[in-house]
Amino acid sequence: MIKFSKFQCEESHPESHLRVPAIVSALEKMELTSEFRGSEIIELKNFSPASVDDIASVHARAYVSGLEKAMDRASQQGIILIEGSGPTYATATTFQESLAAAGAGIALVDSVVAASKNRPDPPLGFALIRPPGHHAIPKGPMGFCVFGNVAIAARYAQRAHGLKRVFIIDFDVHHGNGTNDAFYDDPDIFFLSTHQDGSYPGTGKIDEVGRGDGEGSTLNLPLPGGSGDTAMRTVFHEVIVPCAQRFKPDLILVSAGYDAHVLDPLASLQFTTGTYYMLAANIKQLAKDLCGGRCVFFLEGGYNLNSLSYSVADSFRAFLGEPSKASEFDNPAILYEEPSAKMPTQVDYLCDDDNKLLMDLIKLLHDCWHGCISTNVGSSCINGCISMLLAVFMNCKMRQNMNQHG
Repeated sequence: MIKFSKFQCEESHPESHLRVPAIVSALEKMELTSEFRGSEIIELKNFSPASVDDIASVHARAYVSGLEKAMDRASQQGIILIEGSGPTYATATTFQESLAAAGAGIALVDSVVAASKNRPDPPLGFALIRPPGHHAIPKGPMGFCVFGNVAIAARYAQRAHGLKRVFIIDFDVHHGNGTNDAFYDDPDIFFLSTHQDGSYPGTGKIDEVGRGDGEGSTLNLPLPGGSGDTAMRTVFHEVIVPCAQRFKPDLILVSAGYDAHVLDPLASLQFTTGTYYMLAANIKQLAKDLCGGRCVFFLEGGYNLNSLSYSVADSFRAFLGEPSKASEFDNPAILYEEPSAKMPTQVDYLCDDDNKLLMDLIKLLHDCWHGCISTNVGSSCINGCISMLLAVFMNCKMRQNMNQHG
């Protein structure tokens, strides 16, 4: 495990310097640190920052050098705006601290890979770092993110360890557009994102599946607002696991955003602390089954300090094979019906022929999702299925309205 926290920003900004200390404080309170667990939890403290060459494996050198030069202005002004859509700010130490954050991820990759050579069940890594990285595009910062920490670690793993095939899971509530763009034409890095449909930055549509040689190695799964534990469990077991099994990765990297939590202020999904425990436990098992346990999590979003801290702590429990304590924090009373729960009600008014067509379409959509990484027609199939599903529902709804008023 690793914890790293220096990057400073205004406390009123969601991506504030209070996030990582809040997590560390919760881990200490819940006795989930090396002080209490000994060798069960290893904290890496001494590591080198990423080199400019490491950063340039993902980002344009002009951006990297420009950001370094901007530190003089930040030193004079205290804090500067470096990108407006997020917005993303920088202080005089942002450049060095961002190098350190990326270096932490690289160090964890080294540690996990080394352990996998000596142990059948190596420990997972969790980079408690900030600023986050999955929005940072190759040409610059974006959405609170400076350098693409996960993307940089993926390229490093390929280059330094010969781990050719890297599977990236991004369960942040916002689409990881930066990671998406970095590998959009790369067949050896599979990027899979679940995120709230229509949320910042507006990318990550289901038909964005890669380009050229990389077509079929990107899968974006936008979830409707209100989706929660049921939807995520279904997506994980029915889509993520089969995709990973077909891809046969050498390493799994995770953009672990905790802002899909029902208490988070920046979106409207309904994940719970228990959802994150489920994801951590299942990703750990997936890595064990497919790539010798080699897996590193990277902190991305999560802006309610309480839900963020408890959810990361429950992720640690999942890594350790301990029972979840989500019930001590989660309040089921604040949850409402997920969109997926309404499907049976909609199906009720379909006629027999429509029911058969609907079931055939759902099966075809399921097959397209599962086969999207091995065919270049995956996106066309998915889009066609969705359009036909909508047409069936609209046709039946119209017929139902006519019957009611006839």
